[in-house]
Amino acid sequence: MEVKVLVATHKNYAMPKDDLYLPIFVGKSLHPDVNHSFQGDNTGNNISAKNPYYNELTAIYWGWKNLDLDAMGLVHYRRYLSLNHKKSLNDVLSRQQAVDLLKDHDIILPPKRRYYIETIESHYLHSHEHEPLEVMSRVIKERYPEYLPSYEKVMKRSWAHMFNMFIMKREPLNEYCNWMFDVIGEVEKQIDISSYTAYEQRVYGFLSEPLLDVWLDMHPEYSTKEVEYVFMEHVNWLKKGGSFLKRKVVGHW
Repeated sequence: MEVKVLVATHKNYAMPKDDLYLPIFVGKSLHPDVNHSFQGDNTGNNISAKNPYYNELTAIYWGWKNLDLDAMGLVHYRRYLSLNHKKSLNDVLSRQQAVDLLKDHDIILPPKRRYYIETIESHYLHSHEHEPLEVMSRVIKERYPEYLPSYEKVMKRSWAHMFNMFIMKREPLNEYCNWMFDVIGEVEKQIDISSYTAYEQRVYGFLSEPLLDVWLDMHPEYSTKEVEYVFMEHVNWLKKGGSFLKRKVVGHW
């Protein structure tokens, strides 16, 4: 089975040595001189120039359109899938482990991220500009009405598979990417983000995260398997928790 997991990065960084992984320098067309050792997302059929707005989606799009694989995935330069909690690049999911999991499952996912005190919808609205989510809801209702019940269910949950991390066999990958990029592309046509902060202009990457669970809910025919999630750097949970509560009380800033 031919499998690759893209590692989205925007800087020089240590990478796993297992050949399962393919480092992708995202937004390469905007930063042609920053890195010459990682594959850029600006070759072949690509949306590299949209990286400031699409985040890691430019890597997903590049791999989907340009790689001939049986399965493809995405992780981040500091976030990986693993079968344990060890913070070591030597312990991230290996090629053999991925192949073994894909023998019995169509899609490999990180564990659910649980918010407990709020829903996916309220978390988004407390963290980001409201208009994009409102427009996406309308796009799904008008363009894909059959997805609306799944969309509403997912947005009322208090958990989601975040960060656009997954490994998918080719058939579900094609179906998911065709749907997700169409939804995001339609939202892009309908909103003006020129007045947003640079952070908020990353809107299409943010919007895409709950769409994975919407699509999964609509396609129970595909078998999924959750594995562990490893963040390679120390997290200040006190600071992160404070930021979370601030968003909850006063909204995004």
